[in-house]
Formats: sequence, C-alpha cells, structure tokens
Amino acid sequence: MSATTTAPVATRSVRTNNPQPSARLKAWATRAPLMPALVFMIVVTQLPFVATLVISFFDWNALYPDARSFTGFANYSEVLSDADLRGSVWTTILLTVSVVLASLVLGLLLALLLDRKFKGRGVVRTLLIAPFLVVPVAAALLWKHVLYNPEYGLLNGLLSYVGGPQPDWISNTPLLAVEAALVWQWTPFMMLILLAGLQSRDQQQLEAARVDGASDWQIFRYLTLPHLRRYLELGALLGSIYIVQNFDAVFTITSGGLGTANLPYTVYQSFYQAHENGLASAAGVLVVIGSIIIATFALRVVSSLFREEVGRS
Repeated sequence: MSATTTAPVATRSVRTNNPQPSARLKAWATRAPLMPALVFMIVVTQLPFVATLVISFFDWNALYPDARSFTGFANYSEVLSDADLRGSVWTTILLTVSVVLASLVLGLLLALLLDRKFKGRGVVRTLLIAPFLVVPVAAALLWKHVLYNPEYGLLNGLLSYVGGPQPDWISNTPLLAVEAALVWQWTPFMMLILLAGLQSRDQQQLEAARVDGASDWQIFRYLTLPHLRRYLELGALLGSIYIVQNFDAVFTITSGGLGTANLPYTVYQSFYQAHENGLASAAGVLVVIGSIIIATFALRVVSSLFREEVGRS
C-alpha cells in the first residue's frame, strides 16, 4: 500500500517541476526583444553619466590635461559655496516655479474652455497646441526678434500705435522675458494633460450635482478640482523636469546675462568657456540628481493615476 501511495506523489512532483524550465525560457523569450534597447540605453545614457561622475572628482582643466589630480568632493563643495553658482541655483528655482505655476493656471483655463462644445473647437485646439510643437531654439528666437526687439518688435509696434513707451524688454526685464517665452511654449502641454483629466470625469456624478442645484463654481470647486489634483501634480512635476534642465531659452534670449544664468547655462560656461571639466561635471551631476528626485515623484503620480483608472474599469 505504501508503494502505491507514494508513486502518484512522485509523479506529481515530477509534473510540477517540469514546467519550471519552460516557464523560465518563456520569460527570457519575452524579454529578449528588449535586450538591444536596454543595451543601447545603458551605452548612450549610463556610461556617459558614470564618466561624468568620475571626472567630477578630479581637478581637471582642459587647457592643462597633464595637471589633473584627484580632489574628492572639492568640486561639489565649490559648486555649493561659489556665489555665482549659488545664484544660478536660485535663478533655476525661481525660473522653474514661476513658469510651471503660470503654465498650469493658463493651461487649466484653456482646458476648461476646450472641454466645452462649440463650433470650430478642433481648429482652436490645434492652434493652441502649436507652440508646444515649435523647436525650443526657434521659439526663443521668435520671442527675441519678432516680439522683444525694441526697433521692429511686435510688442513695441503695438505700444507705438497707442502712443506708449518703447522699452527694451530684454534689458529691462530679462528674467521675465525668458519666463514669458517658456510659459508660451509649455502652456499647451499643461492644457493637454488637464484636458485629459477633465474628459475622464464621471459624467453621471456631474449630472447628479446639476440636478441637485449645484452651480458651475461649486461643481468646479468640489468635484472638478479634486479630480484634477493628480493631473495638476503630474503636469507640475513633468514641467519641472524640463525647466530645471532648460538651456535653449536662456542661451538664445539673454546669453545668460543680466542675472538669468541658470544651472545648465553655468555648466556650459564652466565647461566650454572656463574649460573646467571637473567643476562642470560636478554641477552637471547635481542637476541630474535634482532631475531624478523630481522624476521619482512624477513616476509615483503616474502609477497612482494608472491604478485609479484600472480601479474605475
């Protein structure tokens, strides 16, 4: 009896153990097509970052390649203690916060407009998206020459038509000039994210609120705005990732002068003008670390949005 009872157990264990190698092979087969992309990503992004990280620990001037020496965290302490670099960090924070907040407010207003049905809504939506599709350098040149130029710019042309002053916009308000160009380009991006959030609202809940006598402001305050919280967070985080790393507008409009040099432009100055490879690498590593921190929060917001959508379905 014992032999007959143990045999099926043995066969069961063999049957349960047999599928494991095939399951592993199947898992590797599904991952294999992704390996070239993974290798390419490591070679293109991670290896240069590792090289930058190593260089950041050296006192390395490109004009004196034989005089380089290991200095540890001296470059990082110089980045954090130098007055000009600290000023560029503060400029980066101010530029990021102002541009993101203004883009979110304008994007929300435009999203609320496009959420309504009216004739020609598709054309209006296409026109509003257009600034985001313009190449960043081209957008900065457009604002610098077509709008800001004191002699033939559109803004001074409108002011001269009504008898107003003729200011030099870039010289008088340099940081505001850069911020306006970035807000113009990034408002459509915020608008698209918030419009997607508006169109994912529960329409039955909105209809029930209207039947109960809720006004448009009450619906927006107590239903729409709480629903858009995740989308506002996502737009703010993704916008911050880009603005922190922005170089085109600062370089094109003001060339980093008049107090508009942000951290990426300071990295450019240290590397290409002062030829301080170690110092520029240390500043670049700090920019990457800041971007990774922001991106981590952005990924959490995205994952929470996906979980909410899956829960609804």
